[in-house]
Amino acid sequence: MSTGFFDGITKAEFKGSNSTDPMAFHHYNPDEIVMGKRMEDHLRFAVAYWHSFAWEGGDPFGGKTLDRPWHPQDDMGRAKMKADVAFEMFDLLGVPYFCWHDADVRPDQGNFADNLSTLDEITDYMMGKMEQTGTKLLWGTANMFSTARFMSGASTNPDPDVFAFSAATVKSCMDATLKMGGENYVLWGGREGYETLLNTDMGRELDHMGRFLNMVVDYKHKIGFKGQILVEPKPQEPSKHQYDFDAATCYGFLQKYGLENEVKLNLEQGHAILAGHSFEHEIATAAALGVLGSIDMNRNDYQSGWDTDQFPNNVPEVALAYYHILQAGGFTQGGTNFDAKIRRQSIDPADLIASHIGGMDICARGLKAAAAMIEDGGLAEALSERYAGWDSAVAQDMLANGTLESITDRVLSENLNPAPRSGRQEILENYVNRFV
Repeated sequence: MSTGFFDGITKAEFKGSNSTDPMAFHHYNPDEIVMGKRMEDHLRFAVAYWHSFAWEGGDPFGGKTLDRPWHPQDDMGRAKMKADVAFEMFDLLGVPYFCWHDADVRPDQGNFADNLSTLDEITDYMMGKMEQTGTKLLWGTANMFSTARFMSGASTNPDPDVFAFSAATVKSCMDATLKMGGENYVLWGGREGYETLLNTDMGRELDHMGRFLNMVVDYKHKIGFKGQILVEPKPQEPSKHQYDFDAATCYGFLQKYGLENEVKLNLEQGHAILAGHSFEHEIATAAALGVLGSIDMNRNDYQSGWDTDQFPNNVPEVALAYYHILQAGGFTQGGTNFDAKIRRQSIDPADLIASHIGGMDICARGLKAAAAMIEDGGLAEALSERYAGWDSAVAQDMLANGTLESITDRVLSENLNPAPRSGRQEILENYVNRFV
């Protein structure tokens, strides 16, 4: 049933690259077969409930610009209206998934018991919508960063009562995610970090964070949740330093607390840039370490030093990201969540639809380019040639059995004096540009 919010907007259809319709897909065809699999099943798109429906358009220098009929978001009637509009949009876009924080879907009541009650009520309501539309939950998570109680962190808070409130909140959100058939549960430590070391016991806070995450994993197994537990790296903003800085930092944390086989990563393009990395770097790092779980697809403005959460529009960047995802075997339970928001000047309902259409098209183009590169095999062949020397029996024996003494003897006896060999970077960059 139409809510009236998207009046005049029809369901987005694939019309091909020659179409000039701004409300149609030009590259995303969910049924197109890419590397033996439907495009929809490769990409596993999800809409972020927070940016699309809970965000009011504010920024650090100004208040809301998005005048929505469910504002203010302070009672259950408006929460249900927001859900009605959200599921209408999911249907218009044909996305298979969505994601939420608890604070997105129900108003904060100021106390845990009432928050639990309203979360149960709204998720029951949303499950009815899921049944009607066929839209599924990619992941749920808890917002433990917005309200004042979390100003000094959640699991890392110096106040044990905040730690307890956070634990109860995560339990409620895991229960709701399980109830709704969610395929993952995400923990983003929005304020798990510090502003100054003058008032921070870093070792204690990291130990508390590790214990908290172990509790989450224990509870996952207790309730029989088959989804992935995901941690989302971010280097800074809002804290001066976030403990979950990047993929490598998170993996070291997981290893320290015995969680490297239990927890994977939800990687965001914008967070990778803030950490001084490319998105492909973070994906390749997580894949190499065996902790690639899911992604949030967005971009930052490269002229700004903060997280602008814009929809993707750079095909080469997206293609290289999906290249590493496909090389790692593709998504299993993860997917592509649009943790992206329209600009605060883009105030029309049509802007909300068009932004997702454009993002989905960019991802489709990137996926097809990545698949074409894999099927062509040029990059894999170049890597094989570059490291071919390591396949020899001598090199393998050096790795397995060599000592500094034995290797030195070989260098002397064979008079080894290796010449530099080109890395062929420009040739490989030109190769990628053939596909994008």
